[in-house]
Amino acid sequence: MLQDFVHYFLHFGFPLGIAFLFYRKRWLGVYVLLLLTMLVDADHLFATPVFDPNRCSINYHFLHSYYAIILYIIGLFFKPTRIIAIGLLLHMFADGIDCIWLYYS
Repeated sequence: MLQDFVHYFLHFGFPLGIAFLFYRKRWLGVYVLLLLTMLVDADHLFATPVFDPNRCSINYHFLHSYYAIILYIIGLFFKPTRIIAIGLLLHMFADGIDCIWLYYS
């Protein structure tokens, strides 16, 4: 229950805070863009089963791989891709917390 709350807070609440704190004049558009980066979960459609609550997404799905995460980090350094990179890295962080949760439970 707590894991689900933390996971969904990191996916929805934390991006809202980032959008409002750092992009106050255009927070709503930034928040929507951060939410759209959750489309990165489309790579789950290539897994069998599509959803497994006991599977760590990091380095299992191709858009959650270490190589993809490196690309997301590189995206931080370019202004046109910075907000998208932030959203993707926040998503990887949320999924990474789930992996830690699975490992220690």
